[in-house]
Amino acid sequence: MNSSYGSAVTLPGDPPGGRRAALVWGVGVAVYFVAVIFRTSLGVAGLDAADRFDVNASALSTFSILQLLVYAGMQIPVGLMVDRLGTKKVLALGVVLFTVGQLGFALSPSYGTALASRALLGCGDAMTFISVLRLGSRWFPARRGPLIGQVAALFGMAGNLVSTVFIARALHGLGWTTTFVGSSLAGVVVLVLLLLLLKDHPEGYEPEPATHAGAAFVRRQIAQSWREPGTRLGMWVHFTTQFPAMVFLLLWGMPYLVEAQGLSRSTAGTLLTLVVLSNMVVGLAYGQIIARHHAARAPLALGTVAATALLWATTLAYPGDHAPMWLLVTLCLVLGACGPASMIGFDFARPANPPERQGTASGIVNMGGFVASMTTLLAVGVLLDATGDNYRIAFSSVFVLEALGVVQILRLKARTHRRERERLVASRVEAVHVPV
Repeated sequence: MNSSYGSAVTLPGDPPGGRRAALVWGVGVAVYFVAVIFRTSLGVAGLDAADRFDVNASALSTFSILQLLVYAGMQIPVGLMVDRLGTKKVLALGVVLFTVGQLGFALSPSYGTALASRALLGCGDAMTFISVLRLGSRWFPARRGPLIGQVAALFGMAGNLVSTVFIARALHGLGWTTTFVGSSLAGVVVLVLLLLLLKDHPEGYEPEPATHAGAAFVRRQIAQSWREPGTRLGMWVHFTTQFPAMVFLLLWGMPYLVEAQGLSRSTAGTLLTLVVLSNMVVGLAYGQIIARHHAARAPLALGTVAATALLWATTLAYPGDHAPMWLLVTLCLVLGACGPASMIGFDFARPANPPERQGTASGIVNMGGFVASMTTLLAVGVLLDATGDNYRIAFSSVFVLEALGVVQILRLKARTHRRERERLVASRVEAVHVPV
């Protein structure tokens, strides 16, 4: 059954999209693209960072944990800021913060200052994706929402691809300082583009001015968003699907492939690139499927979780010291579906909340995956130190969080679908009665 909202109802006041929308949204996506480059640059520099700052696995994981802790903690405040201040102001602040953080990381003389720089980077990074989602909802029709979200994530993964290919090579060819200082210049470029070209909304589609402020308004926004089962389901979908690939790409994939599987850095880098390429292909497919068949959201999310768990279990339990290359390739291809599956969380939250709460609801959803990633990054680092670098035990922590997330998804799924059907009927009645 095709239950796509796009084919059912075009809401009154829906923005028209078009070339101008693509240009403005493209600037926002460029900001997110650079933010992901900066975020994931540590993933290919983990071994270099351990040598540079002379730290063990737990201390190395603290870089990513702190960055994600700041990112996750900022999601709801950023959502409120986007709803209150608009996209352009929040994105501009984010660019300044993540650029200064990347530059500071390049020049840090000690572990402590490097940690502070990654925290600053995480703060700026936290302001990008929710802003881009909000920008898409302001410039494109609602029926385009799932595809627009997946394409934005695709460009984010392209940023990850830049890290795995170009940042990794530059580190070995140019050195730490030159690589990270040079990459920080990309932040300056997108800031200029943002200030010159980005607008919060098309002319004639201005949202109603915010008339409420203060702590009571903030509490109401959060409570009303959280009360919707679609918001909570979206958060748990994001929680359960995103973190296996995020942990692999952000920090532990390269050490695992080199130290546990005995691969060269070049081969390991190729496998990380395969995760990114798989993500980009699957993202386009998921976006098209969900735009046409909203009923496919839960099966796609749960299917991705099942496939991920199966491939991880097979890889970790494989007899012998090293898994065969075909199995590692298959694992990386399946991990590539985690990012697109996590975007499905926003497709549950979007129809559950009115436009004035979209930023807040997106912040709640986005927090889920990064809390899971942060928890797993810490667990893997601690278990590696406790077990003498036993990656099989350390990566088994993935299954605990996946089991928790699946239970919550199954608990909320039916309730969310019921509320969506009620809203769809109401929107059809409202559309019929809209004066021509």
